[in-house]
Amino acid sequence: MPANRSRTEHWRDNLQKVVERGGSLELAIASPASDGTAPSDSAGTDVVWRVKLLEMRHDALVVEQPAAFGSTFKLLPNIALIGAMTIGQNRWMFHTRTLGGTSAPTGGQPTLLLAPPDRVERCTRRSFYRISTASVRLPRVQCWPLLNPASVGPAEAANRTLLRDLINANSGPIVDRAEDLRPDSLLLPEVGPMFQAQLLNISGGGMGLVVDRSDMQVATSKPFWWMRVDLRPDIPAPIAVSARLAHTHIDSTQALYCGVAFEFGHDASQRDFVVSLFARFTDELQRRQIRQAVA
Repeated sequence: MPANRSRTEHWRDNLQKVVERGGSLELAIASPASDGTAPSDSAGTDVVWRVKLLEMRHDALVVEQPAAFGSTFKLLPNIALIGAMTIGQNRWMFHTRTLGGTSAPTGGQPTLLLAPPDRVERCTRRSFYRISTASVRLPRVQCWPLLNPASVGPAEAANRTLLRDLINANSGPIVDRAEDLRPDSLLLPEVGPMFQAQLLNISGGGMGLVVDRSDMQVATSKPFWWMRVDLRPDIPAPIAVSARLAHTHIDSTQALYCGVAFEFGHDASQRDFVVSLFARFTDELQRRQIRQAVA
């Protein structure tokens, strides 16, 4: 039996191996962007949370609750999710649902119970985030190497003001999704040339991004980055955040995978603001699912 077919049919063994090595799953809230039916140019993106797989029971998968910026994000019971596991250079995706959360032990992290998948499906190399019944649409991220990390304060403040004004006014996205936000349209700190990335996943301490190999040199030229994460239309303008480049490696497509750690040392209010935006995005996707279920 071919190895890939064997692994697909014996997915329980693969998940147990993830538990034994202290590995993680990737989870995204199922949305119109990820249900496999939305046109490729339609609005909407998915945020993928990287969570540790703690235990595999016969009736549930036990994982950490999604977290970022030092905060956890609560998922309600019966929320449809798209899950993924990676072993070596292969990725498998599956459908699951939340079964509810569990209380955290003293000093521990709260956990989340997931329904075991009925089946898993291997992603192809050309469609690493797509299977026949689901696809994950990764957010775009504009990135700049930071020449002077101390210069981010005014740019962070300008981004907070813009987003608060748009949210309070209940305004739509500031530009159409088919257009790139002009790099000179908002205040920038002292930065080098811009490069584009895609947001692969978010974890408790940072983000994983993939950068095209043509931008490798500029991406690794400085230890700190200035970024705008595009979650339009649910968040009406890109979210600005600074980060430190923690590690890199070349993936199977010869693109540059970058792990970055969040940096909020210049203004403590920036962390709380960014947390509130990701919580808003997460809550909106859940509300949308619930509305569709009762419609």
